[in-house]
Amino acid sequence: MPEPSPARAPATEPTVFLVDDDDAVRDALGTLIGTVGLGVRDYPDPRAFLAEFDPEAVGCLVLDVRMPHVSGLQLQEQLTREGVDLPVVVITGHGDIDVCRRAFKAGAVEFLTKPVDELALLEAIGLGIRTHLARRERLAATREARGAVAALTGREREVLRLIVEGASNKQAARTLGISARTVETHRASVFEKLGVDSLAQLVRVYLTSVGEAP
Repeated sequence: MPEPSPARAPATEPTVFLVDDDDAVRDALGTLIGTVGLGVRDYPDPRAFLAEFDPEAVGCLVLDVRMPHVSGLQLQEQLTREGVDLPVVVITGHGDIDVCRRAFKAGAVEFLTKPVDELALLEAIGLGIRTHLARRERLAATREARGAVAALTGREREVLRLIVEGASNKQAARTLGISARTVETHRASVFEKLGVDSLAQLVRVYLTSVGEAP
């Protein structure tokens, strides 16, 4: 079996992806970012980045605006269209209000002008990574909850929905046209299958499954 390419970052390891056509800038920023213990992968242009990027990777993208062939903003907007959730920190030596507006509209975490303030850059990268990790954790929780709810029977899901809406066993029984004892049986099964032991936990799993958990 061939070994995995070292250019592809593990999805579980936060990595800073640095895209800038200036070799000196990449070297300087890569060294700076490395001093805080973060892994860095640098690329001279967006095409090189796209050729190796794993959408499942966790981290932050530090992106120069003005580059030949494909600009940083074009790359950012392409990633947004494709549903890539990697946070972006935009850096430029030619910033203006229109460029800044486009960057933030596409979801940039921060917009910094060169020469980049080192502390501001590290703070922006830290925010981006924390945001990304939290987002991925919520996504994983949502998928797990959806899978658990999907594994319930159709009747159990009906009972679950009514419980979450605040219906008592008797009210649920009248709504579904079944006995209160049958509702109790389904309710117990729902609690067991979802691995919860309180109403609050049950409601949270349900809300997570529909993407509405706080």
